[in-house]
Amino acid sequence: MRILFILFISLLIKGSVFAQVDLKNTGILYASSSSDILFINGNFTNSSTAALTNNGSLYVKQDLSNDQSSMAIGTGTLILNGTSAQSVNGSQKFKTYKLQTNNSSGITLNNDLSVSNVHTFSAGIITTSSTPNYLIYEAGSSYSGDGDSRHVNGWVKKIGNTLFTFPVGNATIERTMALTTLSATSEFNVKYDAPTPNRYNALAPLLYIDPHEYWIVNEVSGGTALVTLNWNNAKVALPPWNNTDIHVASWDGTNWASEGGTAIGNPATTGFVTSSNHVSLFNKFTFGGEAFPLPLTLISFNAKRVGNYTAISWTTEDEQNVDHFIAERSDDGNNYYSVAQLPARNTSWSQFYSTVDNKPINHIAYYRLRSIDIDGKQKISRIVPILVNETANNLVLLTNPVYDHITLVAGAQLNGSFNYHINTVTGQIILEGKLVIQNGGQYELPLKENLQKGVYTLLVNNTQQSFSYRLVVN
Repeated sequence: MRILFILFISLLIKGSVFAQVDLKNTGILYASSSSDILFINGNFTNSSTAALTNNGSLYVKQDLSNDQSSMAIGTGTLILNGTSAQSVNGSQKFKTYKLQTNNSSGITLNNDLSVSNVHTFSAGIITTSSTPNYLIYEAGSSYSGDGDSRHVNGWVKKIGNTLFTFPVGNATIERTMALTTLSATSEFNVKYDAPTPNRYNALAPLLYIDPHEYWIVNEVSGGTALVTLNWNNAKVALPPWNNTDIHVASWDGTNWASEGGTAIGNPATTGFVTSSNHVSLFNKFTFGGEAFPLPLTLISFNAKRVGNYTAISWTTEDEQNVDHFIAERSDDGNNYYSVAQLPARNTSWSQFYSTVDNKPINHIAYYRLRSIDIDGKQKISRIVPILVNETANNLVLLTNPVYDHITLVAGAQLNGSFNYHINTVTGQIILEGKLVIQNGGQYELPLKENLQKGVYTLLVNNTQQSFSYRLVVN
């Protein structure tokens, strides 16, 4: 038997009931099973004296408001399926087990809306207020159906310890970002925004900060996480870097710093980069580059030692208003000088350039490409180091200062098992380990995440050979 009691203190629902007007619950509203359906074609208000439990399907066509302080989550679904703009209001968070948002006119959150199971984006943008209010994904929850016309324009909160991709954007495009490898149960708030602020405040090795977009990531509680950013040039242009130049950049309140990472994909189309650092300080994040983007598409830049000279080459596409190129060299990794200058061809199809540097190399040299526009603006490519044969038994510290790891390059004839120590200026050993070198090559020594910035000594040795370096950690 279907029973509908609408009193000042209680509302009990069994079966299917259709309400054609606004409904205010001041007592008990209980949908007992998945077969129970309540359609509200007007506004629905759940008052502070109410007790709402939804184990069925609750459809709301207009605005939803909640003032109940301890609402039961239930096992049912809230469906917001209006045809005109809807809003979620009230003084207390509205909780639902499942959520379906199906309103192409959009839904505004002037109150928090919490999902504990699955959220299905069917139609429309969810916009959060500037208070702010949040679309909350509780621990273990997920979503589906998101896209450019179906995402959150504003704040998304995620609780839990599993990886999560935040369905955020700007109401025109969706620009997700993800947090992975969480070290503890955490609570994060994320919002997408543009343009990037303070982008000229970049710390080495970053030389250029993406000006077009960034993500705000606030940690309310929890531990560390890896940050994954993606790019899509069809939506937002990525500066024309090479993959090896792209890193995750984080704002520390004063400067943009590198969180490392290796980019996967094509900078001209789509791809992503995940920080190599487990981030503990959360603020703003965007893409940072170890090179200035060229005013063209630089397909490749290479330098290779051939006999007694260095062969330098690069390939470009879509050259526009470029005056000339300068191939530059440094013998210490800091001071660069020109070794060749070539005029630009300014064509839209692929162009190959090459030149040589006949100057001898003493152990190591660094090469880069400078592009000069017609209006005088200059951009610089990534840096390519070259080791020469006379370092066959040598071990070279490739870059200094260092950040999350140390890169060593061994000559082709260097072999053996080595011990390494990192010491403070007072001689205290703060990190040590083993390094096995086989026929040269490149090797990375990871640094501790909590290693303080400063000057250290790196010693690599065995019974036959010893190498010592002054190490600057940033």
